[in-house]
Amino acid sequence: MDSSPTTAAAAPMAAPAPPLDDCLRLLRGERDEQKLAGLLVAANVCRAGDAGAVRKVYDAVGPRFLRRLLNTGLGKVEGGKEEEREAYLRLALTVLAGLARVPEVAADEGVVSTVPLVAEVVSKSADPAIIEECFELLSLIAIASEDGSYKFCEAGVIDMIFLQISSLPDGSKCIELAINLMRLLVHKLKFDNMSVENLQGMTSMVTCLARLFAVLHTAVKFDALHMLTTLLSQKESPLHDLLRSMPASIWESNIRVGITAILQNRVVSSEKLHALLLAECMMSILGEDWLSEDCKIQDTQNVLPVDKFVLLVLESARIEVAVLLNELAYLKYESSKTSQTDEAVCQKQRNLAILFSLIERIIKMISNASSGEGAPSQTIRESTIMQAITGLNETISLVLDFLQDAKDHGQRKGDDLLAAARIVGSYLAEAPYACKEKIRNLLEFIFSIEGQDESSPFYSICFMLPMLSQITMEADGCITLASFGGYKAVIDCLVKMTEQDGIDNGSMFLACDTIINFMSNRKGVNIPVDSCFIRLLKALVTWAGTTNASSVTMTASCLCAMLIDLTSEEFLLSCSDFDTKTLGSLSELIVRSLQQDVPDDDEEQFNQKQIIVSGYRRWADRFPHVKNVVEQHVSV
Repeated sequence: MDSSPTTAAAAPMAAPAPPLDDCLRLLRGERDEQKLAGLLVAANVCRAGDAGAVRKVYDAVGPRFLRRLLNTGLGKVEGGKEEEREAYLRLALTVLAGLARVPEVAADEGVVSTVPLVAEVVSKSADPAIIEECFELLSLIAIASEDGSYKFCEAGVIDMIFLQISSLPDGSKCIELAINLMRLLVHKLKFDNMSVENLQGMTSMVTCLARLFAVLHTAVKFDALHMLTTLLSQKESPLHDLLRSMPASIWESNIRVGITAILQNRVVSSEKLHALLLAECMMSILGEDWLSEDCKIQDTQNVLPVDKFVLLVLESARIEVAVLLNELAYLKYESSKTSQTDEAVCQKQRNLAILFSLIERIIKMISNASSGEGAPSQTIRESTIMQAITGLNETISLVLDFLQDAKDHGQRKGDDLLAAARIVGSYLAEAPYACKEKIRNLLEFIFSIEGQDESSPFYSICFMLPMLSQITMEADGCITLASFGGYKAVIDCLVKMTEQDGIDNGSMFLACDTIINFMSNRKGVNIPVDSCFIRLLKALVTWAGTTNASSVTMTASCLCAMLIDLTSEEFLLSCSDFDTKTLGSLSELIVRSLQQDVPDDDEEQFNQKQIIVSGYRRWADRFPHVKNVVEQHVSV
């Protein structure tokens, strides 16, 4: 039997392999000896590549016998000598790999069901030829169908297949096939509709990749890095929820070790960007404080101390940002325009957005550490915080120079400019008086920036609100905002928020606080009662009508009380876009705020109520309708 497949394979076309009918008759035989003889012939039939013949072979032998042959080869069935078991194993794998070259057969439930057994072979065999055959077979199954690829997510399968990779010889065919299989699964598996059981399998893949990323110092390290960023950079992924629910584990530390190795060594910029993206993903999934948590790893590897790791990531990001800003400015304003230039600009803008997102998270982490709100395991030193703040100041100054360059060239539209405005806003939210002169000169321009898909400025103003709500607490900040009519842009921004689906209360509060501060500290700046003014009143009434939250009621009513102190009921009703219905809603809002019980420990609401009461007493006679409604419900 051993010689016939060889002779048949070497024969010319005129003398084909043993007749298919003979092979099928043997495979359908009742005795195992007949089936085994048939399989020896079937191996050559599969090599011939006739899809129809392969399908007949598979139907004749059936998956049950092939699974039994694999179990025998794995020693799960009693009897048989060791050399016989290995021969059975080789035969089963060879035939299965041949059958799986026909996608219809590879997608069959019977072939798919062999995945856990083949994975077990990978985990137990030391024979490179057997392992290669296993990986080829598994890849064919994964490619052929969704069911085939999802079979890998069953408990233990991923671990059996990929935990051995780090022990495979570097540059070997085995490791090439293993990485190709893992890459195939990473790109093919979709998390959205996965069961919890299958997601558990994906966490095993993350764990395996993290280990490879940490321990290997070959090209596979970069393969692992790319696959990790693919898995972890997907937004709102259920895999992230499962990773968050896992107890602190070695995979987090392994990723830290891998990132350190990439950033500390001389590697191309694109790989450093991938490592920085991975750091951003980890902070996105596990929280900003992941970067500064003191993780222990029970291994022989030297883990970089927390403070050095924080500064390594930050400094690496700062260097890449400085390079990208220079390159972008050159490509946009100085080089000749070509399609290749446009493509290069888009790629650099995407890379810049990744780095900005990472630096924003580091800003948040530094803020938490400075305020004592960081995680209990956070051990970052004060000197590290100060060094990080110095570096952040320098980077924000570079970003402002980039915006100044855009202003000088008359460019105010683009997602890169919007991203620059966002990171500036994030930093100024924590340090509102940083880069004070540059901000004073650029604030009007920042207010004019539009994203690529925006028809008018909105998000650029939203990004500035945390800073504006702080600097307008002083007259100097109000003067800056009034110098270019910036308060009107804030009002327009607030009005737009109320017109969107799902009002962002956080941004609404910041916008209201900015305008309240501005009106309280404006010192002679005149606010005209125009259409902008009317739209603001109507927006505040609309916002307050969407919720019963006391914070919304008091904030909206406080600002309304300040606004209507500038005019009269008669004037408002003379305006075409203000009617008695709006006046009625405004009256109800004032009543609700006056009836509101303010908690003793809520200083902000207490101050707001004082503003409402004192304002009402000043303007009540000018608003007879409002006064009448108030007097029916509350005594002021």
